[in-house]
Amino acid sequence: VLRLLEAQLQDQRREHEKEMEALRNQVDSMQEELEKQHQAFLQTLQLSPEVQVELGLQQEITRLTNENLDLKELLEKLEKNERKLKKQLKIYMKKVQDFEASQTMVPVERRLHERNVQAAVQRKEKDFQGMLEYYKEDEPLLIRNLIT
Repeated sequence: VLRLLEAQLQDQRREHEKEMEALRNQVDSMQEELEKQHQAFLQTLQLSPEVQVELGLQQEITRLTNENLDLKELLEKLEKNERKLKKQLKIYMKKVQDFEASQTMVPVERRLHERNVQAAVQRKEKDFQGMLEYYKEDEPLLIRNLIT
């Protein structure tokens, strides 16, 4: 049992040392990057004000260009999604039209049976207030839904 525990402890120690080495390397690379940025900042301060302004403008132009590219990508994704949703809408509209057409061809007896079945369904009474807004071309559909 002691040997097993000792082996586990040594494994953990090795893993810890590996992690520590990786973290040391990361800290060293960050210190090097910080030193480079510090040198670049000192060089920028030594430049004339006109050159500093020009460098600032170049950095801003680069930032805005990158932001613009990101926005273009987002726009393309949204346009693609819009086209996809429009296609789905057309498919669903066709299905609704087909369903409505099939409902108009239902025999009279079946309609009477469906009305009797629908009458048996209990509904919660709701108190609606306000006005109804609709488009003129939707009026026949609205009247048909009100009647049914």
